[in-house]
Amino acid sequence: MAENRASVYAEGVPCWVDAQLPDVDAGKRFYGGLFGWDFEAAYGSSVWARLDGAPVAALGRKTDGRMPTVWTVSFATPDVEATVRRIRTAGGQVVTAPTPVDGAGVAALAVDPEGAVFGLWQAGGHPGFGVRHRPGAFAWAQLYARDTETANTFYGHLFHEALFGPDAVPDFGRAPVSEVFPEVMPPHFLVHFGVEDCEAALGAVSRLGGRVQAGPFTASYGTVAVVTDNQGASFALLRR
Repeated sequence: MAENRASVYAEGVPCWVDAQLPDVDAGKRFYGGLFGWDFEAAYGSSVWARLDGAPVAALGRKTDGRMPTVWTVSFATPDVEATVRRIRTAGGQVVTAPTPVDGAGVAALAVDPEGAVFGLWQAGGHPGFGVRHRPGAFAWAQLYARDTETANTFYGHLFHEALFGPDAVPDFGRAPVSEVFPEVMPPHFLVHFGVEDCEAALGAVSRLGGRVQAGPFTASYGTVAVVTDNQGASFALLRR
């Protein structure tokens, strides 16, 4: 079911995704063609993607060619400084210290004990997704880990209410890397976007210059296909 949000997301809920790309204009053509997104200028050289007027993602230009071309998921936090302290205590590391973003909020980047990268977002003027859980919008974040028990311990401590609380409806799963990827693949988050028809979406990915990595396959949360865009950023398509 589609969900529109105007309020700030609860702690530990995936609230935003962004892609770091060599060519933002090429990204706009790819994702605009695949998901029907429109774009507007945001902070710095980034653009916000909108679906029917609601913000769903950001595309930014890589400032260093050595950086990976990736999608990153950010989790909501009411106090990013306190969250980064808890991350360090639990065995994770902070890659980018909390940084104000033009009145929109405060962002940080961290890695978990196995090295999977994720973001944190303390909302200011920008609460996060304006819409999710519908075709063309964020639908799920899957962590592919070496040790799912380690992942559950780390994230269960960090975001307990969002994952295991009595009212939790998580958008965040954990699975072994080897379930979908070669064993040598490092632990990582895979952002999933909703689609109405997985096979049709895969055809569009190919026509737009992307490629299929895996699937479609059946997961506990729907039918999934793992793809890369026209610049090499991996993400997944999810049909529920």
